[in-house]
Amino acid sequence: MRNLKKYFPIKKNLREIFRFTDREYTKAVDNVSFGIEKGKVFVLAGESGSGKTTLARLILRAIDPDSGNIIFDGQDITRKTDSELREIRTKMQMIYQDPYTSLNPRMKIMDIVMEPLNIHDKNSSKSVRKEKVLRALDDVQLKPAEEIAQKVPHMLSGGQRQRVALARCLVLTSKLIIADEPVSMLDVSVRAEILELINDLKDRLKISGLYVTHDLSTSRYIGDDIAIMHDGKILETGPIDEVLMHPRHPYTRALIGAISEPDPDNLQREKTIYEWL
Repeated sequence: MRNLKKYFPIKKNLREIFRFTDREYTKAVDNVSFGIEKGKVFVLAGESGSGKTTLARLILRAIDPDSGNIIFDGQDITRKTDSELREIRTKMQMIYQDPYTSLNPRMKIMDIVMEPLNIHDKNSSKSVRKEKVLRALDDVQLKPAEEIAQKVPHMLSGGQRQRVALARCLVLTSKLIIADEPVSMLDVSVRAEILELINDLKDRLKISGLYVTHDLSTSRYIGDDIAIMHDGKILETGPIDEVLMHPRHPYTRALIGAISEPDPDNLQREKTIYEWL
């Protein structure tokens, strides 16, 4: 990503329209640059409304940037048409935040995971596509795969649904997986399992990842590098241990200070902004 920008116009009310005032914009992504190495996970952290999801959608070309460049696998995909992006999108997949709405409730798990193959791998026979689906379900530890494949989403837990979403990404042998808050809606007991699974797949299949989150405690467990985002800008970036252990920007320190600590004495202790700065 090189100097990416995406501004959204703010809607005017009737009075402002007749006054002919200058149009105002929300700077969702404002001159952002960073790179993701092969087989590494890059963490994009920041509070809600900082522009993280907009940036993820720009990388996928779900929306078009106002300016800047997106280089993927040696190709500049910034201005490619939808037909030109079809092949590239087989290598870039996204895991969404809500496992309860990201899967079609009327489809069996077999059909959900096979759908990308039906679109992008029409040359393979149906039996070969079924084999790929079962292998992907095995990879995300949904066993027995044959039994899970015949179920529908409401028969699965939240953690299992998120594994199905991950299997849907793996079935096309993706090179980049963008995970947008993938564990924020799951129980704490399930979060560690999903993060451990993503880590295992990253090391075993050498898949690159962009992990979008506001939770710095999970980001350190899964990430290699990190960028702190606020108001559409990257404030600080670098190796994750260096940034979180020795933060330079006051906003990064404030985010770290907001992490709850399992210390009973904190109930009687008042933390001030000066400690973060």
